[in-house]
Amino acid sequence: MGIHIFPKSMNTKLAIGRCQSSLHVIDVPKSHFSVYVGENSLKRFIVPLVYLKHPSFKTLLNLAEEEFGYAHRMGGITFPCKEDIFIELVQNIQLT
Repeated sequence: MGIHIFPKSMNTKLAIGRCQSSLHVIDVPKSHFSVYVGENSLKRFIVPLVYLKHPSFKTLLNLAEEEFGYAHRMGGITFPCKEDIFIELVQNIQLT
């Protein structure tokens, strides 16, 4: 498991795993959910539900709840971290 990042053009895709990022709203596949990550501008990521069981992801969820709550105007959870840190976390999750 990992991460897919979709740049502004959906035709050019950088595949790193199974998590997706998009500037465009797309349907969330079965057994996945969306989160928003970033400091100045938020980027939407689609992550597998299985990540919810990982201790590092649980820690990030607790930080998100403390800082933002679980309600987000765009329908996903907002994580209080930089995008590159989130991507690194996802890559570490796929290694365990």
